[in-house]
Amino acid sequence: MLFYLAKMMIGRIHLSLLVALVHGLVIAAALTHTDDFVSLEALRNTWMDVPPNWSGADPCGHSWSGISCSGNRVVSITLASFNLSGQLSSDIARLSELQTLDLSYNKGMTGPLPAAIGNLKKLSSLILVGCGFSGPIPPSIGSLQQLVYLSLNSNNFIGEIPSSIGNLSNLYWLDLADNKLSGTIPVSNGSTPGLDMLLQTKHFHFGRNQLSGEIPTQLFSSSMTLIHLLLENNQLSGSIPSTLGLVQTLEAVRLDRNSLSGPVPQNLNNLTSIQELFLANNQLSGPLPNLTGMNSLNYVDMSNNSFDATNVPPWFSSLQSLTSLIMENTHIRGQLPVSMFSPFQLQTVSLKNNRINGTLNIGSIYSSQLKVIDLQNNLVDAFTQRAGYSVQIILVDNPICTEGGTENYCTFLYQSNSSYSTPAENCTPLPCDADKLSSPTCKCAYPYTGTLSFRAPSFSNFGNSSVFASLEKKLMDTFRSRSLPVDSVSLNNPTKDIDSYLVLNLQVFPSGQDYFNYTGISGVGFMLSNQTFKPPHGFGPFYFIGNNYPYFAGLTSASHKSSRTGVFIGAAVCGIVLLLLLLLAGLYALCQRKRAETATKKSDPFASWDPNAKSGGVPQLKGTKSFSFGELKRCTDNFSDMNDVGSGGYGKVYRGILSNGQVVAIKRAQQGSSQGGLEFKTEIELLSRVHHKNVVSLVGFCFDHGEQMLVYEFIANGTLKDSLSGRSGIRLDWVRRLRIALGAAKGLQYLHDLANPPIIHRDIKSNNILLDERLNAKVADFGLSKLMGDPEKGHVTTQVKGTMGYLDPEYYMTQQLTDKSDVYSFGVLLLELLTSRSPIERGKYIVMEVKEAMDKSKDLYNLQEILDPIVASSTAPKSVEKFVDLALMCVQELGVNRPSMSEVVKGIENVMELAGLNPNVESVSTSSSYGGTSKGSEHPYSNESLFASTVAYSPTSVVEENDRVQRD
Repeated sequence: MLFYLAKMMIGRIHLSLLVALVHGLVIAAALTHTDDFVSLEALRNTWMDVPPNWSGADPCGHSWSGISCSGNRVVSITLASFNLSGQLSSDIARLSELQTLDLSYNKGMTGPLPAAIGNLKKLSSLILVGCGFSGPIPPSIGSLQQLVYLSLNSNNFIGEIPSSIGNLSNLYWLDLADNKLSGTIPVSNGSTPGLDMLLQTKHFHFGRNQLSGEIPTQLFSSSMTLIHLLLENNQLSGSIPSTLGLVQTLEAVRLDRNSLSGPVPQNLNNLTSIQELFLANNQLSGPLPNLTGMNSLNYVDMSNNSFDATNVPPWFSSLQSLTSLIMENTHIRGQLPVSMFSPFQLQTVSLKNNRINGTLNIGSIYSSQLKVIDLQNNLVDAFTQRAGYSVQIILVDNPICTEGGTENYCTFLYQSNSSYSTPAENCTPLPCDADKLSSPTCKCAYPYTGTLSFRAPSFSNFGNSSVFASLEKKLMDTFRSRSLPVDSVSLNNPTKDIDSYLVLNLQVFPSGQDYFNYTGISGVGFMLSNQTFKPPHGFGPFYFIGNNYPYFAGLTSASHKSSRTGVFIGAAVCGIVLLLLLLLAGLYALCQRKRAETATKKSDPFASWDPNAKSGGVPQLKGTKSFSFGELKRCTDNFSDMNDVGSGGYGKVYRGILSNGQVVAIKRAQQGSSQGGLEFKTEIELLSRVHHKNVVSLVGFCFDHGEQMLVYEFIANGTLKDSLSGRSGIRLDWVRRLRIALGAAKGLQYLHDLANPPIIHRDIKSNNILLDERLNAKVADFGLSKLMGDPEKGHVTTQVKGTMGYLDPEYYMTQQLTDKSDVYSFGVLLLELLTSRSPIERGKYIVMEVKEAMDKSKDLYNLQEILDPIVASSTAPKSVEKFVDLALMCVQELGVNRPSMSEVVKGIENVMELAGLNPNVESVSTSSSYGGTSKGSEHPYSNESLFASTVAYSPTSVVEENDRVQRD
């Protein structure tokens, strides 16, 4: 039958047309080089969720999404935000003509980089930003002599920086920030290369790692053309080398949040091109650096060092380009001259915790941009006020206020002005369906979203709309110059994180239709990952972390039809081969159909979700991996008792090992649990949005075979409650308790300040703080969490839920949930760290106990009987007292009187410094260093760990439920 169909087709098609078509098919069939196809085929079989048009044997001829070719050779792979998962196999080495490899923003891309990557001799751009790659960086990268861009930031790489990178003489951009790299900074030594050889490199971005040792003197020379040196938030020690002053091309230097000591080199002011200088939070000593002549300097922060006491230096008034002068706790004394407030760009002056005295007079010709003068905890005894000034003055804890002052500058603290959001362009925003958002041009569409982080901004006034408008214009100009299908961009929620990065949420809206296709996302993602976009002056070096884009359009039916027509024509011409081709095509189509069905199921694992059930509507996820029931069954040995590591009202937790070797904790709901469904939905929706080292990571989920399972990273040492109660056998000394408090606070601060939208946890307690193998704290259990509502209201009106003893009384009375409700719960947690007692024990409430027993005139505030003996015997009693003060600030009756979590983080850092600790250095000890007498806990997840009881409150239930808690 098929043979006669072929014969009929041949009779109906003009011979010349057939010859032309067959000729074209033969050329197309041979278009892609064999090695390149074999390599891409291997990658396609290794990776999950590849684009749907990655099919056939001709990637170049059929224009596979993200693949660019020159002739028949693959020269570029740009797959940013394509939702890929898997590992980068050594098959990549077959692509011998490859020049660009960009897999950024695919968090599912994990595992080590293969050493074979060093065989890609023509590679000029290796960009793997914001993925999940781990293991050491292979030294073979030093073989990539053509490399210009090397961006491996925001992964999980460990080990030392390979010295072989020093061989990359063409390198322009070197970004290894935000990993877990350790060891010293490599420099050349005889036959061994080092980073000092990178004379043409403009960017050294190594911040947020664990680098240690001294900054090598040999690293810098006058031959270097370096403009950005970013080493913030590491563990570097020793002095700042004087050779730094030789690199006169430098524009941004960040050495803050390390353990650097000794005097600052006197030749630092040779660096007259520097615009941003961060030396804060070190142990620097000697005279305060003289920055006279650094006339390009916009932003300077030398806070929290041990400089010699000095009078207000003259350069405070001479640097006319300054926008931000941050010199907290730097032992400065004397009266501030009026002239220091006159530089026309000045926005922020923060001189907290110094010895500034006399009269504060900002004069009548102060900068029109000046927003904040923060002189908390100084010796100012008078203030010359002027009518109509708009500057926010803060003189709390100065004599002018402590002697009974009630003026505004004595009673309120700094209010953030970061409220920018892109306005609509002379149109009325539309109400949009589903996940669509209204763009600045008032069109409903599915935007591509992510976070822009600027590592060294030169300004501190984040409420200046014109500044962000210029950034938006520059973004749009760059998109248009690249002919990308972008209609508009939106920026919102500018914030300053704990490392003084400016963080902005970015939304990029498509043009011509309401979604991006794969080509559009590839272009937009690549423009932001490879630094094609150059931000306006003042924003400094940036990086972008894109979110997965789940709204891709499928291939058109016309392209499939064209492909089928070509197959039939080719079959007709080939005569007898038709039968074989059609049979193969049928088998191929059947396989493709099954593959498509599998892909559809993976892309929509909630097809069977019942939105009418108590668990609510279908979960809305941000690129979280879906596991099949079979996968989790295999990795737990059929949910064997041996892998059972805990149980509770929700279900059980099992230890599992995934196929990639990752150890995970699998939280399996009891079948038919309606309350479990709601928590399941809430937890995967929220945890799929958040990524922070102090928040437990959600690896994935399973909604298959009627099962509801959550797959987390495995946290080896269980809950903080287990350790405080002695069940885990881990002994927590005062130092470890402080580090745990800081880690938990940073995790909660991230949820409040950097998650988009902000998240209120609603159930902060010691059972929901997990401790990893190094006893680092991770916030867990988001089953009761809520997204922050209307930011203008600042609260969410909701039924009261939480855990007895930790519940915010204001929330209980008003039913209005705010981020300050979490602060209250965290304050109770701090008291629990101090006392090792449960919040309610034998009918006594720990908050009231501490308040009633306190006597600030006595040692340890007279709390020796309440404090845990380990805490009471601390060698730094002042730090214990300050910790008590901070805890009681958190549990103030009224939320408005409580600090924000960012202020709590700073408070704990100050306590740690009182205890002689560097808050920026993580402990290198493991839990075995804190071992005590084990209480026989068989597993790290006790019966209460991930499932600790919570209670929903009604006005009549508080007394009745005092000693009985149940799941809502």
